[in-house]
Amino acid sequence: MADERNDDPWTGGEEVPPGDETRREGKEEAGADWRERRQWQQWRLMERWMEGVLVEQRRARRWKLFFRFVFAGLLLALVWAVFSGVRQAGGPTPAGPHVAVVRVEGAIDAEGRASAERIIEGVRQAWRNPDARAVVLDINSPGGSPVQSQRVYAELRRLVAQGGKPVVAVIEDIGASGAYYIASAAGRIYAAPASLVGSIGVIHAGFGLQGAIDKLGVERRVFTAGENKDFLDPFAPVTPEQREFWQQVLDTTHRQFIDAVKAGRGDRLADDPRLFSGLVWTGEQAMSLGLVDELASLEQLDRERFDGLPLEDYTPSLDPFTRLSRQFGRVAAEWLGLPSTRSPVRYQAY
Repeated sequence: MADERNDDPWTGGEEVPPGDETRREGKEEAGADWRERRQWQQWRLMERWMEGVLVEQRRARRWKLFFRFVFAGLLLALVWAVFSGVRQAGGPTPAGPHVAVVRVEGAIDAEGRASAERIIEGVRQAWRNPDARAVVLDINSPGGSPVQSQRVYAELRRLVAQGGKPVVAVIEDIGASGAYYIASAAGRIYAAPASLVGSIGVIHAGFGLQGAIDKLGVERRVFTAGENKDFLDPFAPVTPEQREFWQQVLDTTHRQFIDAVKAGRGDRLADDPRLFSGLVWTGEQAMSLGLVDELASLEQLDRERFDGLPLEDYTPSLDPFTRLSRQFGRVAAEWLGLPSTRSPVRYQAY
């Protein structure tokens, strides 16, 4: 057909017929402009892509540096926690006259901060140092394991009997149950007027969940050798005979507690039937009952009795890795229902 157009594949426009040079030159210029614009757009896209890549690389480097600094900071903090703060037992001891302080903080437990091993280690190190003019137990604990409390009590009584250096206890916010068991071994006990003191009793707390699993249709499979082996299982019923037996265990442990307090406090104790009932009193009330000798804080005691000597902390530090692993292991055991090293009987304020 006469009006059919032939497009030039190079310029993208209509093909110029031979002989029409002017029109051809215009088409070539337009095609060149179009190619330049297209090439410029391609370079511009490439440039933007490269800028984006560089931005992402810089961002990735910044985050990498950030996490490296965070990791280094955590590592330094961990190293500081291990090697600074409270001194490891067996390390260099302070020189010059001072008052040695051993802290009893938190629940008294074999795997906790207030374990008998750590407390006794700190007390012995303080006792051996001739520059330590006195050993002070700074107590802030609701109590805990009877065995751990008895171990510390026995060691303190041994040192007090040797003489030559005062061993005293200072109760901060709370010194109850097993913590008071420990304090009663000291030569004298000090407490703040608002401190909580006492709770001379024994406790075992649990749940009876047999009805719950019966309603849920759950069958618990426990195999034992010995008819009473599972009598503390919360999913098993407790017979009257088992209840009577367990009460005897608690009463025996309570009697041991009472005998230890009487041996430590002697005739300073008031003749009050409530004294060993498990009640807890303020420091002011405890003083009138003979559970406490004087009302004073650690700083007041230092000023008034030891002429303001420097207070040096002898509490052995606990390796953070050990603490973390022990805590993790305890939680995992509880979740999996595995046996725990914690005694079910507690000298602890409920």
